[in-house]
Amino acid sequence: MTRTQTHVDEQMRAQSQAHGVQWRQLSRYLFVAPALIYITLTMLYPVFSNLRMSLYDVNVSTFLANNAPFVGLGNYSKVIGDPAFQHALGLSLLFTSGSLLFQFTIGFGLALFFSRPFPGNGILRALLLLAWMLPTVVSGSIFRWMLDGSFGIINFILQGLGLLQGTRFWLTDPNTALIGTIVANIWVGIPFNMILLLPGLQSISPSLYEAASIDGASGWQSFRFVTLPLMRPVALSVLLLGIIYTFKVFDLVYVMTGGGPVDATTVLPIYVFNLSFSFFRFGEGAATAILLLLGLTVVAIGYLWLSQHEEVAA
Repeated sequence: MTRTQTHVDEQMRAQSQAHGVQWRQLSRYLFVAPALIYITLTMLYPVFSNLRMSLYDVNVSTFLANNAPFVGLGNYSKVIGDPAFQHALGLSLLFTSGSLLFQFTIGFGLALFFSRPFPGNGILRALLLLAWMLPTVVSGSIFRWMLDGSFGIINFILQGLGLLQGTRFWLTDPNTALIGTIVANIWVGIPFNMILLLPGLQSISPSLYEAASIDGASGWQSFRFVTLPLMRPVALSVLLLGIIYTFKVFDLVYVMTGGGPVDATTVLPIYVFNLSFSFFRFGEGAATAILLLLGLTVVAIGYLWLSQHEEVAA
């Protein structure tokens, strides 16, 4: 009886341990479940729904009747062959490259400035973050007022300095409207670049700069041979995020110009909006959105490949 009872007890303990392991494994999935549900409802489902819509000729009549014909890749061929799409793509590339060039450069310079302690460092950094913390709609409205031709402060300053005669309607002139939106986006993005680059600079050991100084390196040489190589992974990450965020900017441009004048600021997100909600060509609008997503995905994959290649080389 004793041996039998011992055997039964061992079996019960084994079963209890097995149930405990199963419950721990199940509890892990239960903890992750809310995040998975949220991602599915807010990200995955809209993407798959948009992908499905891009394969059908969806317009107002077919959408209401729910009888949109299947066209396969027809919407994609229409969009790619559309001169308006090519124009919007070119503007997006120009908007993104112009914004990133100054956002990253100025943000890096400010990060270098704030990487060394001085009185008022924290207060100045907090003030610079206001540009990033403000809603983009508010920032766009501020710059639309500043660049207004009738009562904008930019004209007032330029006229006071003698650099402008008369008035200039910056956002209604096709030659300057895109520049105005780029300047506004640069102002919004500088604090974002600075706040991401600053921890990378602060993580560099001061002993490296001391060793470079002992070896006779100048300030520029220390920056070139110590700071830049060690900041390269951080810089690549910041540039990747900058490309993704800037290429899909919609609200800032829409508030400032609405895509005008004469499509001078119709970047790809504005083009998608106009296709879907102005011309009600939902299928083509969905196809353009998928092309935009694929382009940014390619950029992200290229970044991952480059970062892995650098790790292997190191």
